[in-house]
Amino acid sequence: MVVPSLCSLISFTIDFSYFGGAETLPRNIDKRSPRRTVVVARSEKDDGGSYPGPPLDPADFLWMMTEEPHRSRRTAIMKAHPEVTKLMGYEPLTKYVVLGVVSLQVCIAIYLRHTHPLSWTFLAMAYIVGGTANHNLFLAIHEITHNLAFRGVSANKALAVFANLPIGLPYAAAFKRYHLEHHKHLGEDGIDTDLPTRFELLCLNNVLGKTFFATFQIFFYALRPTFVRAQTLTKWHFINVVAQAIFDYILVRTFGVRPLLYLLFSSFFAGSLHPCAGHFIAEHYVWDGLDQETYSYYGPLNWLAYNVGYHNEHHDFPSIPWTRLPALRTLAPEFYDNLPSHPSWPMVIINFIRDKEVGMFARAKRLAKASQFTGTVPSAILHSGSSETSN
Repeated sequence: MVVPSLCSLISFTIDFSYFGGAETLPRNIDKRSPRRTVVVARSEKDDGGSYPGPPLDPADFLWMMTEEPHRSRRTAIMKAHPEVTKLMGYEPLTKYVVLGVVSLQVCIAIYLRHTHPLSWTFLAMAYIVGGTANHNLFLAIHEITHNLAFRGVSANKALAVFANLPIGLPYAAAFKRYHLEHHKHLGEDGIDTDLPTRFELLCLNNVLGKTFFATFQIFFYALRPTFVRAQTLTKWHFINVVAQAIFDYILVRTFGVRPLLYLLFSSFFAGSLHPCAGHFIAEHYVWDGLDQETYSYYGPLNWLAYNVGYHNEHHDFPSIPWTRLPALRTLAPEFYDNLPSHPSWPMVIINFIRDKEVGMFARAKRLAKASQFTGTVPSAILHSGSSETSN
């Protein structure tokens, strides 16, 4: 039972129905860790230092009954700033960056063909240079998925297959469909494969489990979609697999297996405990008791990551390329400066692992639209609803 004085203190601003009821508040709420997110435009509603809401219930995901926020904010921005359409369109620079990074990775891989894979030189190069470069290619494919490198769709798909080569394993074609669903159906259970499954919630909801998840993120994001939502294969899936197989074969046949191991190590580090990999957790995990599903990061690591840190901006306008996302924020500061953001990607990983208030449960989910029409409701929703009713 919550202390009455505490209830009266925070009931002015907190809608307990959002958090599943007052019973989710722990007794040691006054001993919470420092706030992890920051806000530029501070207000009475959010001073940037206090917690806007109580901790989430670690036993379940945060189930939302509202529409995802980006559609409505996009409409509001276009009404307030109709000139935003001038920022939309493809970015010719992207293909040159991709060419440079692919060339860099292939050259380093060949250079290390005589270096032992478990030597400090090999591992350091794979982590520092290779991890950063392949992470850049992950996000190049993300950018190309939105058809922002060329005017034509086929040219974008071909560039994505090319950018995939140093990653070592084919995934660009499959990623496109899953990622577009992530945008169109943000947070929808069973459709948005970016969301952790209930199995992950049950098995990884502790420090050890979160450490395992953060270390092997790349495998979760690669394998989870195949279990949640299978895809219909297309000719581009076939092209992606064949192109990757030919590239890997020629590389191993000509220079031995070590160059390919360098590329695979680089991909693993890129999605593991790497400074840039903090964006995987930073983007959509719920922090600080906020009713916010997407978070941005405006720090210097954006220079290495196609400005993916401007993630609210990207979800609001997926048709604006990476080079113009800062201009979007400058154009509409009244829409973005009041949104809490992350000051550091590396600290996101550390705080995710060590904080009890954030974990696999800290994701906002909503019913898929088909479930809304058919009346199919997850048991977790029914349980949460019944607990609220009893209060």
